[in-house]
Parts: sequence; C-alpha cells; structure tokens
Amino acid sequence: MRRISAVLLALLTAIGLTLAAQPAPAAAAATHTPVVFVHGYTGSASNWTTARAVFAAGGYSSGELFAYEYDWSRSNKTSAAGLATYVQQVLARTGAQRVDIVNHSMGGLVSDWYVKQLGGQRFVRHLASIAGANHGTTFAGACLINVSCIEMYPGSAFLGTVNAGDESPGDTKYATWYSPCDGVILPYTSTILSGAANNLVVCQTHIGFLTDTLTLSAVARFLAT
Repeated sequence: MRRISAVLLALLTAIGLTLAAQPAPAAAAATHTPVVFVHGYTGSASNWTTARAVFAAGGYSSGELFAYEYDWSRSNKTSAAGLATYVQQVLARTGAQRVDIVNHSMGGLVSDWYVKQLGGQRFVRHLASIAGANHGTTFAGACLINVSCIEMYPGSAFLGTVNAGDESPGDTKYATWYSPCDGVILPYTSTILSGAANNLVVCQTHIGFLTDTLTLSAVARFLAT
C-alpha cells in the first residue's frame, strides 16, 4: 500500500511539474479605438500619409485607421452628414462602439457640426483638431465662391450655430494644436476650443502640421488617454 501511495505521489508530482512548465496563454493583441482622419479645404485622404505612418509605428493596425474624403467645395453641413454615415460604416466594420476623430483645417468645421449638430458626440471618444478652422479664418475671403468658404468666414451663420453653447460637449475628450506661424488660420487662435486641451506649437505652418511628426505623435498620445 505504501509503495502504491509513493507511486501515486510521484505521478502527481510529475503531472504538476508538467503543467507548471506549460507556457501561459498568449495575451490578446492590443487594440485601439478606430481613428477617422478628416482633411481640410482642397485636401484629400492622402493628406494623412505621415499620420498613418506615425500611428502605425505606435502600434495601430491598418484596419484601425480610416480617412474620410469629401467634396470640400460643398457645404460643411453636407460634409458632416457624410461623416456621420462614414463613422457608422467604420463602427460596423470594426465592431467598435466609438471612434477617435483627428481633423485638420476646415475638417474642424465638418467634425464640429457632426459632433454638435448631428448627434455624433456619443460616437466620438476623442476629438483632436490640428490647425482647425473652428472659429473661422479671414483667409476664407479668398474663396467665397464656394459655400464651404462662406461658412468658414468669421461671423458666418454657420459658425454662429456650431459654436453656440458648449464648445466641447459630453464625455468626449477634446484637444487642439495651433501655431502663430500657421498663416492660413487667421487669427491663429481661432483653432482653440473652450473646454479642450489647447496646445500651442511654437512655430509650424498650416500645411507643415500634416508632416509634423512631433505634433502627430502628441496627437497619438492624446488618443491613448
């Protein structure tokens, strides 16, 4: 009996050692909230080539990065409605509940109208505005042939509506990046949103922001909060 017990103990010990030696299950791959990039006036999805590279280097997969493209000559209200549809497509494709939005220039107006006027806030976790024309720009006086520029000009009815009340509503986290060297957003402080984390960049041009890896990396860190 003692010999049988000893054999059983030896077997149990061996089994325990074998189980202990098995590698732990691999941790699930890290995932990110899908990012939707929104370009500005005369822009396109190609504006975000550098941003995509920066985000990919930070661990984002190609299936987590999306660029919304729209007709920049049309009303920003129309473009915002298209953004609303696009976000729903991204959510359906990824299975996510919310997205992060990163915009540039007039893309700020498209994003703001979507978030504040079309009920998009509940679908947006972070909103990052890079040199966004959030309160308009006098530079738009050069393109008033297009309704989008009429809406972007300071004092427009569009701006009066979209900036009325809370400029950073809901539980969405808001941040902006702006610079006195912008040259297109005039005044450059037009990008600032009340209630947002507003980041002053010492000197960067309007188009230069699109390839500014330091700013784009800061945006990626903001989305990780």
